[in-house]
Amino acid sequence: MSQPDLIHIELSKLSISKLNIRHGRKTPDVSDILPSIREKGIRQTLLVRREAGGYGIVAGRRRFFALQKIAKETGSDPLVPCAVMQEDDAASAIEASIIENVARLPATEMEQYTAFRKLHDEGRTVEEIAAFFGVTELNVRRVLALAALSAPIRKLYADEEIDRETVRALTLAPPARQADWLKLWNSEIERAPMGRACRAWITGGSAITTDKALFDLAGYTGAVTADLFGEVAVFADAAAFWQAQGAVIAERIDGYRQRGWADVTLMERGAYFQRWDFVQTTKKQGGKVIVEQRHDGTVTFHEGWLKAAEARKARTTKTEGEAAPAADTRPEMSGPVAEYIGLHRHGAAQASLIRNPAIALRLMVAHTVCGSSLWNVRLHAPGAVKAETLASVEAGAAAAELATARDIAEALFEALGAPVPRRSGDAYHLCETFAALLAMSDAEVLQTVAVAMAETLESGGPAVEAVLHACAADPAGFWKPDDAFFDLLRDKRVITAFLAEAISPEAARKAECLTGKAQKDMLTTALAADEDGAGTSWRPGWMQVPPTRHVESAACQPADAWDRIAGLFEADTEHESGAGPSSSEANAT
Repeated sequence: MSQPDLIHIELSKLSISKLNIRHGRKTPDVSDILPSIREKGIRQTLLVRREAGGYGIVAGRRRFFALQKIAKETGSDPLVPCAVMQEDDAASAIEASIIENVARLPATEMEQYTAFRKLHDEGRTVEEIAAFFGVTELNVRRVLALAALSAPIRKLYADEEIDRETVRALTLAPPARQADWLKLWNSEIERAPMGRACRAWITGGSAITTDKALFDLAGYTGAVTADLFGEVAVFADAAAFWQAQGAVIAERIDGYRQRGWADVTLMERGAYFQRWDFVQTTKKQGGKVIVEQRHDGTVTFHEGWLKAAEARKARTTKTEGEAAPAADTRPEMSGPVAEYIGLHRHGAAQASLIRNPAIALRLMVAHTVCGSSLWNVRLHAPGAVKAETLASVEAGAAAAELATARDIAEALFEALGAPVPRRSGDAYHLCETFAALLAMSDAEVLQTVAVAMAETLESGGPAVEAVLHACAADPAGFWKPDDAFFDLLRDKRVITAFLAEAISPEAARKAECLTGKAQKDMLTTALAADEDGAGTSWRPGWMQVPPTRHVESAACQPADAWDRIAGLFEADTEHESGAGPSSSEANAT
């Protein structure tokens, strides 16, 4: 910052600058400094800059309001000692305001966003902002990514109505997808996805609607499915859509090149254009066109952008008066040559993986946790009719153990200086993850494998039963009957069977004439005494391995699933999951 001029300015010519980080806030309490200023006046100059015929206060807001109070009491217009900054040094003014009002990294992420955004808009690079606050460049980029959010979503986040994981997932969504999420948020009958479920909702491969087409729908020969409840139809064949879309993209890229753009870069499908890594410039200054393709069919042409390092190099070359050599932007390979070389290299890579199974395992894990154009592995997003069911699952011991394992796996990547893997479909991020996995031991890779598999295991089917059997697991070790369980329990046949097992057959017969609520009260009382040490803790056959049914021949989802696959895992099994047998009896079969 250049040396400011020191002058005295009438109080009436001063106002709070819009560059002051606390501009627009309510009038502050100045009772603590008012007596001192009344007695001794201003001892520290205000930092101001010329604005709109007067002077805007960059630093010294509370002193200004104290002076206004005194001026109102005395009816005077005192002269105020001020340091006047250069008018064109807005970035330094913002920095001075931050030092004056914050003196450290703002507490909340939205406050950080406000400070970072103001500095970035005034020309400060990501590297300079990171150095100013003493944080990493990655942290600055993550905060600046909040600019991709619509104002209503930013407000929800500022008001702490949605969490950090949800808002970071929403930064990946285009504006239309954010609007869809807000509709769910405001709906009285639907739930907006949150946290990891929100990320899966955004990146899990949504349907491609006809409004995303760059081509003329009248000449499209592929199948289009009408959506009776939406305003637009849906492409039935994604491959056919992308073939037609790709032809238009190629034409537009040729058009940009013919109009003299230095370069046009077509990003891989699913990769996101992170504007904070770039500087916007003109075509004459070497600006490039970045073409972004989203999995939902959205294509955006970002005109006039350069990587920050390229922009700095261009400015340095111009300053030193060096003429930049003319670049031959033609590719050295024609399309057919590139295809030929690419397919032969692909074959060599495939054969190499066959010879190196340990490396193949790590690459497979990277594809599982990151995704690619050929891999679409989705996180399990639990869904339930009753909110109480989800709350019960989220509060359980199994969820806590998974969360701990996830934190440990993420720490492995952070320890290697690699970003935490995310499902983005971005090839560069996939390779970042692969490189980190190559640096891990087999045990650490297997930790990551276990978390990835656990997070992508589908619920309610034979795979769950197969895992429980193969791992010799005890579901009851992660669960005990809670309020949600008893609230959902309505079938008196089942409750009677529970009473017979947990108390005695005689007690169950005596309770047959009671209401379901009274029967459940009996059961909870007996189980409470059981937990206190009166006997072995009872668990329903539904939570045993293998699972058993309590009403003979009645449908039972876990027992039916086990019946389908039992022969695959038990060498000699004649038992079906009928009523009665305990877990120990089933295992002895």
